Amino acid sequence: ARLRREFKVECNQGQPQVNYKEALTTTVDHTERLKKQSGGSGLFAQMQFELGPADKDFLDSDDFKSGKVRLQFENKIFGGSIPKEYFPSIVKGFNSMMDSGVLAGYGIDSMKVKLYDGSTHAVDSKPIAFELCAKEGFRTAAQKAKPVLLEPIMHVEIVTPEEYVGSVIGDLNRRRGLPKGQDSRTGGAIVIQGDVPLSEMFGYVTQLRTITSGRASSTMTFSHYAPAPQGIAKEVIEKAKGEVKV
Repeated sequence: ARLRREFKVECNQGQPQVNYKEALTTTVDHTERLKKQSGGSGLFAQMQFELGPADKDFLDSDDFKSGKVRLQFENKIFGGSIPKEYFPSIVKGFNSMMDSGVLAGYGIDSMKVKLYDGSTHAVDSKPIAFELCAKEGFRTAAQKAKPVLLEPIMHVEIVTPEEYVGSVIGDLNRRRGLPKGQDSRTGGAIVIQGDVPLSEMFGYVTQLRTITSGRASSTMTFSHYAPAPQGIAKEVIEKAKGEVKV
């Protein structure tokens, strides 16, 4: 409202959004077969592959860290059961599915596909067939790869007078926070360190002022992603699927 009133800037208002992510936690084996016929030439592709989390070496590579690649693709095809000209389409299919995940439409940062067998049709096999086959294969295989929802965890530092330490830590605990330690500063102030899910931190500054009579301050920086508790994940997934009205 202030942006519109004072600066004449139009904007859409809404609740803050949390940038969740998804991840696969185990490797599964899957065979996907695509066969479509609608008059004239059809589409055919078949592939056998393993799908799961990426290897540590891949996650430590410069290409991954720079954002150049997200998909660890291994070609283990022998004997030419799938010609090489279809590999770019297969990679494209899997890559595109990483943008929307499998649980709630959130992206997958990394995963591994090991392609080891498949088959083609002399007329109906073409690049688009293998791209679609990869997409359909991902949808099914990813559900079996024990996908999890990841939530962003923030590192919080609070500086407070000593008499409010108990209230501050109690409030962090109610926010699913994990206190990481505390130390003293000159003048009697106490510095409290902790990790707290971002979804629990909306409105925190106001609450901190209330419980410390305005005498505490805080800073918050991104720390890491971690699997969300089952209850939280269920709520987020249902909301994303439209099963819970906002």
